[in-house]
Amino acid sequence: MAGRGGRGRGAPRDPEVAAEVEVDPVKEQRRATDLCYALLTARARTRVELRDALLRKGISESTAELVLGKFDRAGLIDDAAFAEVWVRSRHTHQGLGRRALALELRRKGVADEVAAEAVAAVDDEAEQERARELVRKKLRTLGGVDDTTKIRRLVAALARKGYAEGMAYRVVREELRRAGEEAEGLDDLLSD
Repeated sequence: MAGRGGRGRGAPRDPEVAAEVEVDPVKEQRRATDLCYALLTARARTRVELRDALLRKGISESTAELVLGKFDRAGLIDDAAFAEVWVRSRHTHQGLGRRALALELRRKGVADEVAAEAVAAVDDEAEQERARELVRKKLRTLGGVDDTTKIRRLVAALARKGYAEGMAYRVVREELRRAGEEAEGLDDLLSD
């Protein structure tokens, strides 16, 4: 092992030496297939997520595309189904609004039109109701806070979750009134 410079196992660090190492295409395809199966066993993934993971693991781009093509044809990669499940889960469990959901899907490599269709499943009523639930939950933790700070924190919490500003203000105002608290501070903010 002394001749290896103590670097341990793996590919040589010198690019010239690495270029000389032949990669067996059959073994690389098998490794890429195994990696995809392992990743898809953990959770559904987009084609882009799988491709990026394969490239990070040292799989060549041509082998990655070949293996992903086989997975596509077998129906194991379905970005539209992934987006639908992702939207439902993240909206229900994380309380994310449509903007945040679309952004997350874009980051995961889902095409804009596929993401838009999945996000459209969250209608205005469902989005408002989830925003209301978030405000009610957050209100319980803001007992000793002045009204202006309370309003600012509630609206900011909704904004971070991807809710539109107008909806955030409207929901906060309605929930404060429902809770028997004054929403005058919010009315003042909106009149400016």
